[in-house]
Order: sequence, then C-alpha cells, then structure tokens
Amino acid sequence: MKRKPLFILLPIVFILAMSGIVLLLWNWLMPVIFGLKTISYIQALGLFILSRILFGRFGFGNKKPPFANPGFREKMMHMTDEERQQFKAEWKSRCMRK
Repeated sequence: MKRKPLFILLPIVFILAMSGIVLLLWNWLMPVIFGLKTISYIQALGLFILSRILFGRFGFGNKKPPFANPGFREKMMHMTDEERQQFKAEWKSRCMRK
C-alpha cells in the first residue's frame, strides 16, 4: 500500500529535476552560443515536456523495435523464402492501411 504514493511521486520528482537541468543547461549555453534570452523554470518545464512529446517517451520502459530483438533476427534468418515473402506481404498490408 505504501508503494502507490512512491509510484506517483517518483515520476513527478523526475520531471521536476529534469526541468531544472534543462533550465541550467539552457541558461548556461544558449545565451552565450546563440545570443538567446535566459528562461524561467516554468519555461524550462514546458520545453522539457515539449521535447519529450516530440522526440521521446519520457524514458519509461524499454521499448525497442521488434527488429532490434536478437530472437526476431534469428527467426528471420531461419525463414524459408516463402515464409519471408508472406511476412513482407503482411507488413506491407499493415503499413498501407494507415
């Protein structure tokens, strides 16, 4: 029962700490390198959240593409030509649906 507050609190602390790091790095580098203005903590928080939405997934989980899995690669190496063609056709049909 005591783990639930910790489960909620840790991601919040992580996001707030990372926002502080973004603030420090931005205010240290960007004005000197590019002549930009310094930012506030709230702006750093917004910048961090925006960057995670656009480029990342907040670092939770270990989500790798299936092609990076060594088991998947091994399975592909042992497929017959027919199985490989069927696999390609299935993925092509999935991609064309979107």
